[in-house]
Amino acid sequence: MGSILIQRAQIVTMNAEEEVFIGDVLIENQVIKEIGPHIEAQADRVIDARGKVLLPGFVQTHIHLCQTLFRGRADDMELMDWLRQRIWPLEAAHDEESVYYSALLGIGELISSGTTTVLDMETVHHTESAFQAMAQSGIRIISGKVMMDHGDEVPLPLRERTEDSIQQSVDLLEKWNGFGGGRIQYAFCPRFVVSCTEQLLTEVRDLSAQYHVRVHTHASENQGEIALVESERGMRNIIYLDHIGLAHSRLILAHCIWLSEEEKEIIRKRGVKVTHCPGSNLKLSSGIADIPDLLNRHIHVGLGADGAPCNNNLDMFQEMRLTALIQKIPHGPTAMDARTVLRMATMGGAEVLGMAKEIGSLEAGKKADMILLDLDDYHTYPSYDTDIYSRIVYSTTRSNMDTVIIDGAVVFENRMVTTIDRGIVLQEADKSIARLIRTM
Repeated sequence: MGSILIQRAQIVTMNAEEEVFIGDVLIENQVIKEIGPHIEAQADRVIDARGKVLLPGFVQTHIHLCQTLFRGRADDMELMDWLRQRIWPLEAAHDEESVYYSALLGIGELISSGTTTVLDMETVHHTESAFQAMAQSGIRIISGKVMMDHGDEVPLPLRERTEDSIQQSVDLLEKWNGFGGGRIQYAFCPRFVVSCTEQLLTEVRDLSAQYHVRVHTHASENQGEIALVESERGMRNIIYLDHIGLAHSRLILAHCIWLSEEEKEIIRKRGVKVTHCPGSNLKLSSGIADIPDLLNRHIHVGLGADGAPCNNNLDMFQEMRLTALIQKIPHGPTAMDARTVLRMATMGGAEVLGMAKEIGSLEAGKKADMILLDLDDYHTYPSYDTDIYSRIVYSTTRSNMDTVIIDGAVVFENRMVTTIDRGIVLQEADKSIARLIRTM
């Protein structure tokens, strides 16, 4: 892979010192070789970034690529009805081709809006097709097949035998974990306590330790969900996960809106990570997570758009803006300032994924994952004497995306994702969802 020299950008490093300066970045062998005010070096490609802003690529810590095809098909519903009546039947109808194009459709949207790393949860079947799309697209991703071996209301095509769910997950892990020089990693993905037996969850606990991989699940998103867990397991979500030994530093919990004081302390003490999904939480009327409180407890919190049918966008710019704005009603106007939110979208996400030494900031030795913004537009001016964090979080949109680099490769430029044929994906996405609807 060739070297790249980016010159004269306004660099927002997101490093520990929060340095912002006009300078250059040299990329060699998929990593940042050098960063500074001026670099004298030869490179295979030189990008003149005068007047543009360079920052780390966004890290989204909760996405469902398998659901991208369902955009607009499950609007204005409460979580459990949304799952039972729309999402589970659609996931049950998926075939290899529809999973492949659903993943590519979502990845195309993610890359074109600046997301370079994703924590994803697939559906029960055809996960191999999703991994093929991930490999082709160039995105950095942690993903796994969803695991569901319990629940009378789960459609039969999604209801697994425990041993099959475990074996299929391990087979996928052994094939894909570390693929592409580590660009693709595997995570065990039990959907949530409601749809998983205790046997499955405890086996996931042990396998996570054996293989040193993450566990990605949902928890405490909805009060009805918590009531179901209490009625079946005799305790609240996080308390139950801790009871069975699954609350550990490799566990990543999506949502965590309705937490008791005891549960917050379990998350803090065990080093459990949390993903905040404000767009999804608002649309499903699930509630507003108390993120300032979690951050004050030094709990690692990342941001995610969740899935296309509950958002309906996978755009980190929207999630950052919502993250900041919704906390200002209960906590006041100074809560969740732009600098804090941008950190959650970059280094915060890297910390959630256990990848803070590799991504999340622009520093020599880290992976070359970065985005270049062109802020010369009506909605981002004036630029004179403005706070760059404020411009990015409150004013910038995906329309300002200029260039996206992942693992040292340019994957977005001239308003196009270079690794995906947009015309084919859009055409096949329509064909796929039409086919799924006919088979339901």
